[in-house]
Amino acid sequence: MRKYILLFFISLFQFYSSSAQFYKSIVPSPEFTKTLEKIVLDFRFNYNNIKGNSLMQEGGTETFESSIKLPGSQDCSITYYSSKVDTSASWQAILYKGTDYQEAVRIYQNVFRMVKKSHLNWIDRTLMRFTGTLDSPKEEIGFATSILQLDLDDVRYKKFAAEIELVSNSYDNFEVHLNLQNRKNDNEQF
Repeated sequence: MRKYILLFFISLFQFYSSSAQFYKSIVPSPEFTKTLEKIVLDFRFNYNNIKGNSLMQEGGTETFESSIKLPGSQDCSITYYSSKVDTSASWQAILYKGTDYQEAVRIYQNVFRMVKKSHLNWIDRTLMRFTGTLDSPKEEIGFATSILQLDLDDVRYKKFAAEIELVSNSYDNFEVHLNLQNRKNDNEQF
């Protein structure tokens, strides 16, 4: 009898741990969601509340560290533009740098999934989320960009988007970026 009870509890434990792993693989962590929410909400203030130390100034841009880092990111920065047409800022996280294309693709797809599955609280406590479709990468092309729009009816966020990029800096060097910024129209010049 003890043998059957023990077997039952082992089976139950395996079921719950495997379903927890499955659940974890389809839902972003609370830390990821809360951090993404803080960054998205600060876009209203042109990222001034999360602006850290100055990193570089060249041409019509100035780049700063971001005081908020997305979990799993290697580097997070904010770039301010100072042209006559655009005085906005963009926020960027570098989530992968390396030579393993398959790993870069895995991270690219995972970041897309986590951004899309994150349910963020707006200032009035309503839920908002990103919508869009995954642009599947092809190794022979060397890059892919998926664009997610924020499902929100606020004029300040009309052009706001999350861009997940898989880029190749050279034949064997890949990066995955998450950019949170206003997207320009095809006919706009900065």
